[in-house]
Amino acid sequence: MTLSIVNALVFDGWSEDLTEGSILLRDGEIAAVGDVTPEGEVLDARGAVVVPGLIDAHFHAYAHSLDGLEIERGPLSYAALVGARRLRDALRRGFTTVRDVAGGDIGLAQAIERGVVTAPHYLYSGPALSQTGGHGDPRRAEVDLCFAHGHINEIVDGVDAVRRAVRDRLRTGAHCIKIMASGGVFSLSDPLAVPQYSPEEVRTAVEEATRRGSYVAAHAYSSDAVTHAVTNGVRSVEHGNLIDGATARLMAEHDAFLVPTLAAYDAMDRRGAELGLNAISLAKNLEVLDHGKRAVELAYDAGVAVGFGSDLMGGLDDDQLVGVRLQMEASSPLATLRAMTRVNADLIGDARRGRIEPGAVGDVVVLDGNPFENPAVLWDETIPRTVTRAGHVVRD
Repeated sequence: MTLSIVNALVFDGWSEDLTEGSILLRDGEIAAVGDVTPEGEVLDARGAVVVPGLIDAHFHAYAHSLDGLEIERGPLSYAALVGARRLRDALRRGFTTVRDVAGGDIGLAQAIERGVVTAPHYLYSGPALSQTGGHGDPRRAEVDLCFAHGHINEIVDGVDAVRRAVRDRLRTGAHCIKIMASGGVFSLSDPLAVPQYSPEEVRTAVEEATRRGSYVAAHAYSSDAVTHAVTNGVRSVEHGNLIDGATARLMAEHDAFLVPTLAAYDAMDRRGAELGLNAISLAKNLEVLDHGKRAVELAYDAGVAVGFGSDLMGGLDDDQLVGVRLQMEASSPLATLRAMTRVNADLIGDARRGRIEPGAVGDVVVLDGNPFENPAVLWDETIPRTVTRAGHVVRD
């Protein structure tokens, strides 16, 4: 298919200066930008701004419930069907690439790549690695129930077991390895701030992933947990709400990325109780709710590369674009656009995404307005947008 987007203002993924011109998409990639002779289907973008396809670097396709055991122990077929719907909705919002950190598998990825389901480009970690009693362990303290693994988490204790688990995920096509390096809101028996996994276990995961050209993403909230993760080689810090300035500077020294997930805490605070989120998680959420934006500010001040993630569970996934608004409030429209495009593309190691330039993949979003003049065009779902995935317009 050939598609020409004409009369556009173009955000290339980094520069704050919009350029006037047209974009030619051919055979799934951007063939030309600028003074282009239109070919094929023509889309007039007069009055619109075209940005690269957005990237959500913290997504959970299989997280269809706010009950951890329901997710883990329910039928995988149901999780996959709901996951396909969640991915389709994300694509229609403009997210043409997602990184699923804690869940997903090669079967869902194959269905997407073969066109069985309409979805963003899909990168998955497989089930996250958690120590017993860690953030990926869904059991309450008083529950006498065996749990080894589910659809989004697996209990893996000890260096040798971690090594085997990492190797098996990479064998089955995982993009990266996800570990739980601190307590979390969704888990029921672990304190938020305490680091999880031993240094040896973290280093083993990093060594195995690095040898295969991959990397480790770590769930971590506190300064202690983030320091524990990055000094042992973790590349991608998820959340990081409770970091201080010194920890942010340490992250910058280690070239670690921060992936904030502001939408998740806001959504759980506003809607969690009505959707059945348990009292333990609601209370934990209050501990991190007001710190996420400050963590983003500290990271930018320290020179950390800041990406974007949503991390929405259960019925909260329709708040994905709310996360865009919240991150703009913590930084700026330009910084947030960069986070969702160029920075996240650098994080996932794909130089053909998050950009509008010849040779990049043909993923773009045509916004009905200028986000630097009216930031709402980025996050308000009532304002129309046109999305292309691999050069094809995404249609209902």
